[in-house]
Amino acid sequence: MKSLSPTDQDAIESAEGGIPRALYRVGSVLAHPSLQRWRVRMIIALALTVGSKFLSVAAPLYLGDAITKATQHQPGESMTPLFMALGLFVGIRYISTAFPQIRDAMFAPVSQDAKRHLSVEAFGKAQKLSLGFHQTRRSGALNRIIERGSGAMDVILRFLVFNIGPTLIELALAAIVLAVTYSPVLSLIAIATIAVYIGFTLIVTEWRAQQRRTLNTADTELRARSMDSLTNFETVKAFAAEERETGRFDIAFQSYNQRYNETIRSLALLNNGQELIMNLGLLAMLGWTGWQVALGNLEVGALAAVFAMLLNLYRPLNILGWGWREIRQGVVDLEKVFGLMAMVPEVDDRPDARPLKAAEGAVTFENVSFSHDGRFQGLKDVSFEIEPGRHLAIVGPSGSGKSTLLRLLFRFFDVEDGAIRIDGQDVRDLSQSSLRRELGIVPQDVVLFNDTIRENILYGHPEATQAELEAAAQRAQLLEFIESLPDGWNTRVGERGLKLSGGEKQRVGLARVILKDPGILVLDEATSALDSQTEARVQAAISEASKGRTTLTVAHRLSTIRNADQIIVLNEGRIEESGSHEALLSQNGLYADMWKTQSSQGDEDRQTVSIEE
Repeated sequence: MKSLSPTDQDAIESAEGGIPRALYRVGSVLAHPSLQRWRVRMIIALALTVGSKFLSVAAPLYLGDAITKATQHQPGESMTPLFMALGLFVGIRYISTAFPQIRDAMFAPVSQDAKRHLSVEAFGKAQKLSLGFHQTRRSGALNRIIERGSGAMDVILRFLVFNIGPTLIELALAAIVLAVTYSPVLSLIAIATIAVYIGFTLIVTEWRAQQRRTLNTADTELRARSMDSLTNFETVKAFAAEERETGRFDIAFQSYNQRYNETIRSLALLNNGQELIMNLGLLAMLGWTGWQVALGNLEVGALAAVFAMLLNLYRPLNILGWGWREIRQGVVDLEKVFGLMAMVPEVDDRPDARPLKAAEGAVTFENVSFSHDGRFQGLKDVSFEIEPGRHLAIVGPSGSGKSTLLRLLFRFFDVEDGAIRIDGQDVRDLSQSSLRRELGIVPQDVVLFNDTIRENILYGHPEATQAELEAAAQRAQLLEFIESLPDGWNTRVGERGLKLSGGEKQRVGLARVILKDPGILVLDEATSALDSQTEARVQAAISEASKGRTTLTVAHRLSTIRNADQIIVLNEGRIEESGSHEALLSQNGLYADMWKTQSSQGDEDRQTVSIEE
């Protein structure tokens, strides 16, 4: 399987592409089959945009004609031609400004649907990426990339397709009209002015784009710092680190403010430069037109028509700097989210992957070896077998590879050598979804969603009935507790389940697994963080949940697995000992040493409690 190289890992942080590529990206999203129902709206929106530009060029001509008619009007002559010219000017001008409003109203559902489609696809891709990817990512930063990417869709459509592109069309039309109707000189002045304006804007905006990237980096760091601290607030409080975290947040905010102030100063330079170029061009065009009117070469209405036409051109160009900056940033953001979507999971289903049917529960490790990137050898030539319905316990010192073994079973990582089989089938030949449907895990720290107890237990089997829910809670020794709560099943558990005690969370996790009804139950030190009384209740629930199914237990407290059918002792990634509890004690090896140590600690704890009492 393909591993994520350093380049892959940084792809969504540094992706940057050109405008043609961004337009292709936008087009690929809009061309998606789920968005084809908006095809007619897209065509109408584009027609309205182009039509408004034709009309905005035509309107000033009627204004100039009206002014000329007013200045040449003689007493007693009909006012109808004047009023008609004025009416046409006002009507055409209104329609040219109304078309974009109608377009925006029509296109809003298309834009929002495209944003939804892109966000959902990127979110789904992030969900499917392997555990190794998420272990190296900050959730806040990843979420921010998805948000910016979906927002970039709207920016590129709104500014590039509906603003800058049509404005260039309007400029070409205006240049032609000025040359044909009045003089090529006016056309050349307008083109030269706008060329200088665009050149200045692009140069300054490119400079500001680097400032924007630096600002975004500071913004991402600020948000990630805040989320990290707030998510781990218990650790912060436990280490009395509130002031330290506040100080770090302040430093991150100062860095953000410094970069934000730099962008504001450069924005002021951009805006002032644009205004200077625009007004100098306006002076040149009006000066030349006024001179020609004074010489009698042009009608007086030409002065007003040229002025109105320039204002129509300058109005969309006035936001060119801001719009271009947003487009450039939108290009970067869009490429980042597409960089995310192009990433290949470290662990992926094979093209011919088949589903695992209802598992009998036979688990086999055949000469399995695995190592983490940049770390020691995790597992070395590990082999064992569990028969269906039997209980296997895995013990060993910290760092011996116990949790790694479970992650390989779930196929969060793929083995480097050897094979893992369930009912004789190599897990690499199975679809990950079908494999994990037959596996149920209760970890040491059960993490719950900030939702109700009902929804957290239903996560194991969303289609379960209330009777099935209650049966699962009863087997997990949780039903009485739930029914004693004021809100019962609708009690919210808080962020990561922090409103519940450790034992209550463990039993919710057990109820969730019982409801899932997997063929193989995995317990990853599920009682190691509990007190003796709570552990006894949870252990009773575990015994109930284990009935009739293959069970793998990773344990720290050896007293909880003494009745296991088989115990494997891992040490430095290898199986050092294997056998029943009594057999291992008789060997006087590592297991016996661990048992003696824990037994003596237990005696000391009991003596301490007795003295205190």
